Amino acid sequence: MAFIGCDAPYESASAVLFGAPFDSTVTFRPGARFGPSAMRAESCGIETYSPYQSMDLEGFPVHDAGDLELPFGNASAALDRIEAFATRVLDDRKMPCMIGGEHLVTLGALRAAAARYSGLRLVHFDAHADLRDDYMGEKLSHATVIRRAWEILGDGRIYQFGIRSGSRGEMEWSRGRVERELFGATSLGAALRSLRGAPLYITVDLDALDPSELPGTGTPEAGGMSFRDLLGALFSLRGLDIKAFDVCELSPHYDHTGRSTALACKLLREMLIAFTRQAA
Repeated sequence: MAFIGCDAPYESASAVLFGAPFDSTVTFRPGARFGPSAMRAESCGIETYSPYQSMDLEGFPVHDAGDLELPFGNASAALDRIEAFATRVLDDRKMPCMIGGEHLVTLGALRAAAARYSGLRLVHFDAHADLRDDYMGEKLSHATVIRRAWEILGDGRIYQFGIRSGSRGEMEWSRGRVERELFGATSLGAALRSLRGAPLYITVDLDALDPSELPGTGTPEAGGMSFRDLLGALFSLRGLDIKAFDVCELSPHYDHTGRSTALACKLLREMLIAFTRQAA
């Protein structure tokens, strides 16, 4: 089953949607590996048309490649497979659009994008800084993913928004290395000056949203952004040089009402319309 509206053949697609169902390093509640399949199944509950953008996803040539087969429990091998697939998509001059899985999966796709695009910037929406050097001795974790990204990108190339959780060590280490706004994204407009003209990777951890709107995630944090605020922040990035993006950390079985999955589907629809090329 493809995500609604994403039924273009691979050869003619400008963007390729794929799932990375992996959650072997989660530090609280597992289940994000079920996010990609749940979003595909539930996407039939939303329209392809966006009243926010007055455009229809059916007018965008997006191919849904399904879920990658990832080795459960082997983070390094899983990242290698994600990187290899994203590299293939980029080599074919298409945009990789990934559905996680836990946030560590971002690292695989980011590696592929950084290898192709010099000066890549990462725009990161999340409740958590994810800047630990290790978590319980492990270097590859959803709690360390942005630190690993920094090792690839370097100082001043990571922009974080919505952060409201992190260790003292993470926050102190990141000063002068990472651009960050706590609790929201009101400063994104000012950041656009330095982002304009640079290749961008966008990553959205769904726990950036307040759990009153999206409780179906592995590590919910009170005090988050609203759907409308997050959507507005993402829309401000339209027209920039976005090379790849992902949406991660939906754990659908923690929300039996289904509203978390429905929200995630709607957010993905809006990102696909905002960031991918429309059919000629």
